[in-house]
Amino acid sequence: MSTTAARAPQEYESRLRAFYRDEGEKEVSELATIVGRYADLFTREQLQALREAEEPAEGDDRERLYRLRMTCERGIIEAVTAADQDALENALLEARLTFDGEELPLRSADAKLAVLPDFRQREELGELALELDATFNEQRRDLLVVREKLETELSGEPNAVVRNEARKQISLQELEGVLRRVADDVAAEFERLRERWFPRLLAPGPDGLPASAHLRWLRRLSPLESTYPKERSVEVCVETVRRLGFDLEATPSIRLDLEDRPQKNPRACVIASDAPEIVHLITRAQGGLSDYQAFLHEAGHALHYAGVGPQLSYTFRNISRDHALTEIYSYIFEAVTREPGWHALYFGLSDEQAEENAEATRFIEVLMYRRYAAKLRYELGFWGAFPSEQGDSSRDYEPLLTEATGLRYDARNYLSDMDAGFYSADYLRAWIRSAQVQTHLRREIGDDWWRNAATGEILRGLFAEGTRPSTEDIAGRLGFDPLDTGPLTAELTGA
Repeated sequence: MSTTAARAPQEYESRLRAFYRDEGEKEVSELATIVGRYADLFTREQLQALREAEEPAEGDDRERLYRLRMTCERGIIEAVTAADQDALENALLEARLTFDGEELPLRSADAKLAVLPDFRQREELGELALELDATFNEQRRDLLVVREKLETELSGEPNAVVRNEARKQISLQELEGVLRRVADDVAAEFERLRERWFPRLLAPGPDGLPASAHLRWLRRLSPLESTYPKERSVEVCVETVRRLGFDLEATPSIRLDLEDRPQKNPRACVIASDAPEIVHLITRAQGGLSDYQAFLHEAGHALHYAGVGPQLSYTFRNISRDHALTEIYSYIFEAVTREPGWHALYFGLSDEQAEENAEATRFIEVLMYRRYAAKLRYELGFWGAFPSEQGDSSRDYEPLLTEATGLRYDARNYLSDMDAGFYSADYLRAWIRSAQVQTHLRREIGDDWWRNAATGEILRGLFAEGTRPSTEDIAGRLGFDPLDTGPLTAELTGA
């Protein structure tokens, strides 16, 4: 493709919209086919044309062109690596193990860990799954090497940390330091909660540290399963969202996929194919409180994308610099499940039992926060050393994650437990911000913010801005410093 054939930004945006509409959850990975169909979008000539258009632009137009350029850059990388990514993903889908006389797909084994009641069987299945999953580490590492080489070449920045800091417009090192202090500040409360809840949730319990394979069982709060049946999850969550001022079922652009299929990823997600017109909300209920939390979490994403202003450019409706902004809203909706009143209202619990179950959700929240803070610290070291180590070393993955969570992490998991683009930092920024937003909602509305339609009015105003603001912009509008972690510490400690 010649330089003269490169599309102008407006035309490029229109073609990009068609590309994203083609994406969606599939039983097999077809990235190479889809990228190939839109190969004209992802060329070096097109990248150069977008760069030249961006340089003289100002304000929102410059930001829009920057995001289009970054999308093109990522697309070039995907075009080169798509076949290998498909091969890896489809091999993972095909991978089988034998457990308790039954052949299981690797993905089904992961889902089974959330519902397997016997502690020692979870340990056994977790080890089998980890051993099989680790056989794909060489493929993962090879992909990382190729992708990093391309990113360095296309961006001109050889340092992955610096490159991602520029994209997120933050200092990852400063963020990690602030987050580590919060992890330290909540350590005593975490130990108290862990001593109380590990024996109850993991009974009969381990002789030493339980393996990280138990995390899915823990997050599901499986011993409380009978209180939170999967059959009621849709009904309760839809009503919870309605009390916040949103009618999920009357929002035609949100397409629900709640079916339980064997090869369906147990990790719930939202795919905004063309916000605000086409938004897919995908969950896989297995029973337990985590069904409700996952549904509400993804409902926050879906309502955000379905609520973006249709007058915005395609870019500011669908493309962001990172994922930190939309994660704020998913966290806000999920936070409702940490309100004792919610447990009493929908499940007929006494005030005392509602408080106890809400504390269990807070324990999981603290555990997950400390896990992600440790992940960010590990990833900064991993990528800082990548030019010399090329991803060969697990570095301090095992000790950092183990110390942070009280679960026994295995070094073999160091590549599969890593999302692209420092997504861990986006989750953590959203953790800070959602706590600030909740503080604002309590000030403006009161402690019943979680069942008050006035909350929806405030959120609608934020949703309408689409993906244009950064999470740090939201902090400023609410009167907070972006790194003010006081509300987060209070939330995690129950202060």
